[in-house]
Amino acid sequence: MREILVIGIGPGDPDQITVAAVAALNRVDVFFVVDKGAAKSGLLDVRDEILRRHVRDQDRFRVVEIADPPRERRPDGADAYTGVVADWHAARADRFADAIAGELAEDGVGAFLVWGDPALYDSTLRVIDRILAGGRVEFGYSVIAGVTSVHALTAAHRIPLNRIGEPIHVTPARRIADGLPDGLDSAVVMLDQGFTAAALDPDLEVFWGAYLSTPDEVLIAGRLGDVAAEITRRRAELREQHGWIMDTYLLRRPTP
Repeated sequence: MREILVIGIGPGDPDQITVAAVAALNRVDVFFVVDKGAAKSGLLDVRDEILRRHVRDQDRFRVVEIADPPRERRPDGADAYTGVVADWHAARADRFADAIAGELAEDGVGAFLVWGDPALYDSTLRVIDRILAGGRVEFGYSVIAGVTSVHALTAAHRIPLNRIGEPIHVTPARRIADGLPDGLDSAVVMLDQGFTAAALDPDLEVFWGAYLSTPDEVLIAGRLGDVAAEITRRRAELREQHGWIMDTYLLRRPTP
């Protein structure tokens, strides 16, 4: 039976690939790479560097690119958002299934390389479940954990993720548009199309990072009211410069 490996490759630094991930990379016959368009070609370059650095036999594998289906980025309301994401996952499942069936031998090993960790705000595992439920192609699969952008962020800022005895909330930006929920003092914010926190309580502390663990890494930290404008400006400049941006940030209520 075909085998699929879902390999977490960390936030971008080839040196942050785990030993388990290196072992998995060296078993692969076909790497399936999602092509997100010319604007994000730099992401493909990083993936190529990871393969050059860590796969011992460069003649062993092939790379198959899969064009990412389009999706609406700003649907109106929670129900609309859920529907848009479900449609996008279904379209991805069709394309992934076609690629696996057409490009991977029945006894072959294929892999999807996932930024960060496959379990944290990534669609690949849900898409694979859809493929198997559809019954078009059969395979077994395994997941290899990766370093998350959350841990790259806290390492870069040299801070612990949690304060003593406090919980941590990891959330998409749209969930904190009206502020941190009552009773919650720390939140890691991901998938922000802008810098949603700029409109929040100016006394919050923020630890922000873009292109974490790469040579292009940018870090800003401080009282939100003092640095929000700088983060917003730098974020716009970086997106213009690179054509894309990957960033995340930690918000904290100040302690007495």
